[in-house]
Amino acid sequence: MSVSEHLTYLFEDAALTSMKSFIDRNTMFAFDLDGTLAPIAQYPGTIWIPEAIRQEFTTLNENADVAVITGRARKDARLHLGISPRYLIGNHGAEGLPGWEERENEFIRTANLWQCQLDVLLPIEDRAGIVIENKGATLSIHYRHAGDIEAAHVRILRIIDHLVPQPRRISGICVENLTPVDAPDKGAALRLLMYQTGCRKGFFAGDDETDEDVFRLDNENIFTVRVERRKASRARFYLNGQHEIVRLLREINRILGQIRY
Repeated sequence: MSVSEHLTYLFEDAALTSMKSFIDRNTMFAFDLDGTLAPIAQYPGTIWIPEAIRQEFTTLNENADVAVITGRARKDARLHLGISPRYLIGNHGAEGLPGWEERENEFIRTANLWQCQLDVLLPIEDRAGIVIENKGATLSIHYRHAGDIEAAHVRILRIIDHLVPQPRRISGICVENLTPVDAPDKGAALRLLMYQTGCRKGFFAGDDETDEDVFRLDNENIFTVRVERRKASRARFYLNGQHEIVRLLREINRILGQIRY
């Protein structure tokens, strides 16, 4: 499936036909958490998964290889999911990949090293409205509640430039995510899971900048859906909003139910 300059609305007839033709019993289904399975919440600790989505997701999880690939730490994601997907990958792809336990410990050591440096470069008493979240294998620096958001962002970027080793920086809404440069991103995580499970195809839905690592793969065997249309996105299809996720899951379950083993 080639990359298109224009996203196509998934629930148009032609797009639905394309999805039906793509999905088979050898497809891995992967989803982001915040903004995809769960609506965005003002405070990250208050997200919840609507019951209708939970039911459809549970059905899918019982009938296919399913993964949640999230920026949250796995422990935190599991708490909010209330569901145990077959694969739960945290920290933007850096945590939870089968067989990557030793590498994951290296990522944790790197994140702790950054934490120590940030404690010097950005002392607690100078963090008004800025929160450093150590998620184990990665760090996130939040500045949503800073008095001057733009100034806080500029300051954070300057501080990040002084970190050793230099991280891979992924920008979000009022947050800078720092990951080790040799850690897998969401795209690499999905491909690794597909390889390990023997799934020839992958289906992924997400909503933010970190999900573009999947959308940019430009692989005809990966079907990509973005929650909310964004002109610069490399996803092939889009939904009008998170509220359409339940319909997406319902359609996937319906298609799988029509496929004979």
